[in-house]
Amino acid sequence: MADVIKMPKMSDTMTEGVLAKWHKKVGDKVKSGDVLAEVETDKATMDMESYWDGTLLYVGVEEGTAVPVDAIMAVIGKEGEDYKAALEAEKGAEAPKAESTEAQKAEEKKEEAAPAQGGGLSEEELAAKGVTVIRMPLLSDTMTEGVIAEWHKKVGDKVKDDDVLADVETDKATMEVMGYATGTLLHIGVEKGAAAKVNGIIAIVGPEGTDVSGILAGGSAPAPKAETAEAPKEEKQATNANTNAPAPVAESASDSRVKASPLAKKIAKDKGIDLAQVAGSAEGGRIIKKDIENFKPAAAPAKAESAAPAAEKAAAPAPVIPQYVGEVKFTEAPVSQMRKVIAKRLAESLFTAPHFYLTISIDMDSAIAARTAINTVAPVKVSFNDIVIKAVAVALKKHPAVNSSWGGDKIRFNEHTNIGVAMAVEDGLLVPVVRFADGKSLSHISAEVKDFGAKAKAKKLQPADWEGSTFTVSNLGMFGIDEFTSIINSPDGAILSVGAIQQVPVVKNGAVVPGNVMKLTLGCDHRVVDGATGAQFLQTLKGLLEEPIRLLA
Repeated sequence: MADVIKMPKMSDTMTEGVLAKWHKKVGDKVKSGDVLAEVETDKATMDMESYWDGTLLYVGVEEGTAVPVDAIMAVIGKEGEDYKAALEAEKGAEAPKAESTEAQKAEEKKEEAAPAQGGGLSEEELAAKGVTVIRMPLLSDTMTEGVIAEWHKKVGDKVKDDDVLADVETDKATMEVMGYATGTLLHIGVEKGAAAKVNGIIAIVGPEGTDVSGILAGGSAPAPKAETAEAPKEEKQATNANTNAPAPVAESASDSRVKASPLAKKIAKDKGIDLAQVAGSAEGGRIIKKDIENFKPAAAPAKAESAAPAAEKAAAPAPVIPQYVGEVKFTEAPVSQMRKVIAKRLAESLFTAPHFYLTISIDMDSAIAARTAINTVAPVKVSFNDIVIKAVAVALKKHPAVNSSWGGDKIRFNEHTNIGVAMAVEDGLLVPVVRFADGKSLSHISAEVKDFGAKAKAKKLQPADWEGSTFTVSNLGMFGIDEFTSIINSPDGAILSVGAIQQVPVVKNGAVVPGNVMKLTLGCDHRVVDGATGAQFLQTLKGLLEEPIRLLA
């Protein structure tokens, strides 16, 4: 019988893989151990091998496609064999799961689409009759609700589409809200001084006497067609302006607020245009989108110059700051598998484990001298990071509480020291593990770390390389960072952040002399490591680094 090949789980954090490349095609002969395809996981690009002999009868995934773990990818069997029975059997086993998921989604959609209950007309029916439901707009990227600072209209007042209905106080500023509707103010849903959630109903405008009880009974949830386009409505208001209306009246000198629509203000801000120099064409001299787009910066100085008295012309001209009009540009890229998992794992760690941090300064004079001496005889060059890894492993043996992890109903105290070494790669961050580091020499640790670095850059690390850490070291000293804090690499109970070695004045034997100081910051999971425990660990680590000869004892 034909064998169905599914997407394997190639790491403990993998939920899906991207089929990077097929090495076999339908009809090719396949032997056990042959590489069928390359799969990009959240950690690396890995080879997917065949465990069967036969002919590749079916390929169900195209190159570049993301495939969930355990999803069907291919079928191997005897040449000419009918593989469809095996394929259907596997799909049939997955069908109940898919059906339950689809049923759940259908139920959610049904709940979302349920019409508002109560008397009167629905929001869609009201819209067909010229009624506009005005909701609390999203006026900033961090806004979740707004407070009505002032209503400029009351129920029963006539409203035009460029009228300001209310002032709304957001988390960043007090801004104007326009209705973009013409008619009578039928309903005010939020009193002055009260808060309304974003998309909550704050007012309704429409023909006088319209029954709006239906939409009010539906609550404040946004209707499917609640979104409005600001730009087209602003263009419409310019064309619908009353030709018999009086000419725009300029604001008095006492009125410090420039009358402009929110969209006009935003465009002016983006283009660096001073609203005080723009003449508004809407009612009351209000500035709208069209006025900003048609504004010519050169016109304002010309008028000012022609109106200036002769005496002022003789005086030295005031400096003119040139206007600069920039362009908002950006690019977007799909999130890689590695970045998805980094985001998920670090968010879980930060928002689940209560972090606290302890920082200590290390006198590195002796470590610098020891490294110089070691590198004269060592088979490979030893770095300061290698010395830190060795010292951490030795210190963890004396403080097993720091070499621990939270398990919910129990705490694991690790007796072995597997040190994860954070490494930056092009797509994110990898943490290969130096196992049993307390028993290895500095040269051994150095060679292992260098080998991991080369594999990480080539995306050749295997799951066994990054699994099983009990503590993590993250070093940004080579980038000139003085000190920093790191997010714990779950399930570890702590992580050490290593800064750069700085030449600074220090006090030795009562005298100020040049010194070399490095700062270490220990990030701890407070569920397993207390402040005093972390401090004692750092004192032991400090002693080992300031007297490196103790690492050889």
